[in-house]
Amino acid sequence: MLDRADVRGRDVVELAPGLGRTAQEILDRGPARYIGVDRDPDAAASVLDVVGGRGTVKVADASATGLPDASADVVVGEAMLTMQGDKAKKAIVAEAARVLRPGGRYAIHELGLTPEGIGDDVKTEVRHALARSIKVNARPQTAGEWKAVVEEHGLVVEWVDTAPMALLQSRRLVSDEGLAGALRFGKNLLVQGDARRRVLDMRRVFQEHRESLIAVALVARKK
Repeated sequence: MLDRADVRGRDVVELAPGLGRTAQEILDRGPARYIGVDRDPDAAASVLDVVGGRGTVKVADASATGLPDASADVVVGEAMLTMQGDKAKKAIVAEAARVLRPGGRYAIHELGLTPEGIGDDVKTEVRHALARSIKVNARPQTAGEWKAVVEEHGLVVEWVDTAPMALLQSRRLVSDEGLAGALRFGKNLLVQGDARRRVLDMRRVFQEHRESLIAVALVARKK
């Protein structure tokens, strides 16, 4: 997704960078400038540790960044719109569109549903199971629905890709975190009973609904 967004040499804004994993991926590609925006001061501080002197991080909401109009070439959102209601989703996409320069790109990677014509009853079942498991009102959508949310704000989707839902699978964990990180994760689960029960419950939900859950990434361009 980041390669498709063409972040090298660009002014990049990342919304809700969390602990900074995607920030590191962006910085490894050599942007001209990096700005992270997170409403959580602790998360912003964590990302700043990752960024160092290669960019800045400000504390603000993704729907009201305070950044100037048309000040970014690329805006990135990694797994954050899924956790928002419909109104908040639209407000965040609108803010991304405002911040982008003409021709700029908006790149998102979110939790998706499949197939495209999935029934409302299955959608509701999956969303309720996720909410019970991760304690957040997650609202995944089909790739077509994610595309529609983005295009509603004058952005043209240029690329869409999907992948099987692999979160919390051992192979995926090692790929994402490295062997040492995966071992630390496993050790924490062994010694922290509450965390272990929560992660196992999340994994159970992902397994039960693996036929309906996917990852969705897309890149859209501002006209």
